[in-house]
This record gives sequence, structure tokens and C-alpha cells, in this order.
Amino acid sequence: MFFMKRKIISISKILIFITLLAYLFSSCVSQKKIKYLQQKQKEDTNTYFEMNRTADYKIQAKDNLYIRIASLDERTNSLFNSMSGSNSATGGGYYQDAGIYLSSYTVSDEGYIEFPILGKVYIKELTVEQTKNLLQQLVNEYIKEAVVIVKMVNFKVTILGEARNPGSITIYQNKINVFEAIALAGDLTDFANRNKVVLVRQVKGGSKIYNMDLTSNKILSSELYYLSPNDILYISPLRVKQYGFSSFPYALVFSSITLILTLLTFFQVYHL
Repeated sequence: MFFMKRKIISISKILIFITLLAYLFSSCVSQKKIKYLQQKQKEDTNTYFEMNRTADYKIQAKDNLYIRIASLDERTNSLFNSMSGSNSATGGGYYQDAGIYLSSYTVSDEGYIEFPILGKVYIKELTVEQTKNLLQQLVNEYIKEAVVIVKMVNFKVTILGEARNPGSITIYQNKINVFEAIALAGDLTDFANRNKVVLVRQVKGGSKIYNMDLTSNKILSSELYYLSPNDILYISPLRVKQYGFSSFPYALVFSSITLILTLLTFFQVYHL
């Protein structure tokens, strides 16, 4: 009976050890690997980071713009807005987005848009604000007190990999930084490799791959901080995920171990 009791105690200790070991593995990702904007060096105490480039996106060929001219004269509005999405983009959701896209102005390979009455207007390499000002000057030659509205239509970014809600995101503004885009994707998972985020960006003649370190505060002064239309972010997983801890059935294991310990205790008391 004494040896039976010692055997049961030994088995109980082993099960408790396995339980503690599994719990430690379940939280094996260190805080250092999941924190953003860390201070990498002791002398890195600056709180101000100057951007290396302007945050405003410059219009490229194949971009689509929503352009509307608003004035008090309805006849003038109908002439200038013959292709405007103000009439066709009714409803909501997908149909509204599709209507705006189909009635938008596409920038040609040469950098022009074909605008009613104004004819060809060169806008390549201009920002949205500069395009608006240019069109405003041209429209003012025909009518007074008109307001020009210009919006990007094709501003989408795609986030893949270790994001909580990966997929394509439509941006309803002229610019967005990498952290705002990640927030729209529900933030990154605990197993995301934040110091090696891959950015795929369309450039002239193809695509270019960049590596980003979101754990460093240096990202704030990087030219990659603000995203461009059609950017793709791939968030690779940490090596620790290959062991499958993120999907391991801890609840089932813990409940099973608890049941075994209860049974062992019961038999120990019963035989005594």
C-alpha cells in the first residue's frame, strides 16, 4: 500500500509538471517581439522624426479619380459632370463602389485624363490636392463660384499573413500610414514577425519588395511609413508558431489532466 501511494504521488507530480510546462509554452512569445516603435539604442531618445518624403501620393498612370464640379447652375453641372459618379453611384456597399469606379476618370499611360469641355488635362505626378487646384483654375475660365471635388477611387491596400483580419482594405482618404492600415486589419496576431514585414509596391516597370521593422521607432522617418495605392503587406509568422502552440487544445489537455489527478486522488483515498 505504501508503494502504491508513492507511485500515485509520483504520477501526480509528473502530470503537474507537464501542465506547468504546457502553460509556459502557451505564452512563449516575449513582449519584446510584439511591441511596436521600440527604442533600439540607448542614445535614441528623439521624439521627433522628420519624414524623408512627402506623405501625399502622386498620381500615376492607370489611377482612377472621382471628379465632380459643383456650382449653382444646374445646366453647367450637367455639362461638366457628364461622367461624374454623383448620378450613377447610388445605393450602398459594393454597388456604390462599383458605380464610382465605372464613372471615374482613368489616367492614361501618357498621364492625361479626358475631361468634358476642358479636354485633355495632364495630371501625372501631381498630388490629389494639386490636381484639384489645376482643375479649379481651368474651370474658373468657364464659370465662377464653382467647387471642384477630387478623390482617389483605387486606393486599396492588401494585408496578408499574421493579421487578425487579413484581406484587401479600401481607403476612403488620400493617404494612410502603415499602422492605420494594420489597425483596419484588426492589428497583428501575437505570432506576427513585426521586425520583418514585407512590403510589395508597384513601381515603373514592375514591383519592388521592401523589408520593414515595425518594432523600431525609425519607421516613423522611413519613406515606407505612408502606403501607396495597391501596396501589399505580408506579415510573416514567428518561428515559434511552427510548433503549433497557437492552435494547441490547452483546455482539453488541462481538463484531462485534472480528471486524471482527481481519479488518482479518489483511488488513493479509497485504498487507504
